[in-house]
Amino acid sequence: MMAQPVLVLKNLTKWFGGLQVINDVNLSFRPGELRCIIGPNGAGKTTLFNMITGRVKPDQGQIVFEGRDITRLKPYEISRTGIALKFQVPTVFDELTIHENLNIAARGPSPASRAVGKKSVPARIEEVMEVVHLAGREEEVAGTLSHGERQWLEIGMVLAYRPKVMLLDEPTAGMSTQETIETSHIIRTISHDTTTIVIEHDIKFLREIAENVTVIHQGAVIAEGTFQEVSAIDLVRDIYLGRRG
Repeated sequence: MMAQPVLVLKNLTKWFGGLQVINDVNLSFRPGELRCIIGPNGAGKTTLFNMITGRVKPDQGQIVFEGRDITRLKPYEISRTGIALKFQVPTVFDELTIHENLNIAARGPSPASRAVGKKSVPARIEEVMEVVHLAGREEEVAGTLSHGERQWLEIGMVLAYRPKVMLLDEPTAGMSTQETIETSHIIRTISHDTTTIVIEHDIKFLREIAENVTVIHQGAVIAEGTFQEVSAIDLVRDIYLGRRG
């Protein structure tokens, strides 16, 4: 039997002044799913993330997480349910070590962290450092890391929080080719246990990681499927993959 969706977006609509930025969006995400959301600049992707995390409230529609309506919850309340967002620009504590950054995140007030207790924090930090390719570097100061490594550290900080749904906003922005390849491995590993939703523009990266792809244009969902399926659709090729500006 197919698992029930962990996150459901129902008829989401958002206006900013006279501009409709989200237009009747309906999406559902399964436990352990890796989904990429793509679309041209201004399509509404980041606004969608901001609505899921409570930073922006929809004018219409509903957001349901694990069967609970979270549409009107405050951002910190949504975070505590188990939904976590990694912003495009890394926001790590530069003056602290890798271990100290992860320790702060691992002790956050998530439902999962409360359930397993503080005794598992050191083990969790060690596990996360392995996943984000920073194992053995716990005493390095975050401010000395490369851009890509800082991105991995922040992914690790989100992961240490033990989210059930992880939102990643352009996680490979500004990375070198090798860092992008390693990031694809990191995200695939994360998605085995955590529903992972990624906004991304890098086509090569999308080909590497995308299991399911949702295409958004002018605030509306215009296509869903595998990367191969959506990239074969004329409208998608026109508006996103380079045949038309």
